[in-house]
Amino acid sequence: MKKIMFVCKKNSRRSQMAEGFTKVLGAGKVAVSSSGLASSEVDPITVQVMSEIGIDISNQTSKALSEFNSEDYDAVISLCGCGVNLPEPWVLREVFEDWQLDDPEGHSIETFRRVRDEVKERVVKLIALLQ
Repeated sequence: MKKIMFVCKKNSRRSQMAEGFTKVLGAGKVAVSSSGLASSEVDPITVQVMSEIGIDISNQTSKALSEFNSEDYDAVISLCGCGVNLPEPWVLREVFEDWQLDDPEGHSIETFRRVRDEVKERVVKLIALLQ
């Protein structure tokens, strides 16, 4: 089973959405973790917009990338354009992509929903690619 790491700056919004979608849509197909260049906390609005579509991420926590080993992952996905800041072993995995999605922090709930839907679309494609 392929293992995916989603990385963002703070591991509080986009990467948490991606982890939640992958746990549900990739169940039994891929394993998933998410982290940030620094740990933070999961944004309550992110939890809310995911619950609107039936995905509960309220038990997910923000974790620092330094808590993980790059060798444990097949795919590394940056969601914020932070790929240039990742240690080289993370960028050299079998699959590396930098999705550069908008950060909804400080924006309307509609922005959170748009970003959520963009994350879902990309996660679906990623799961298909890794099978």
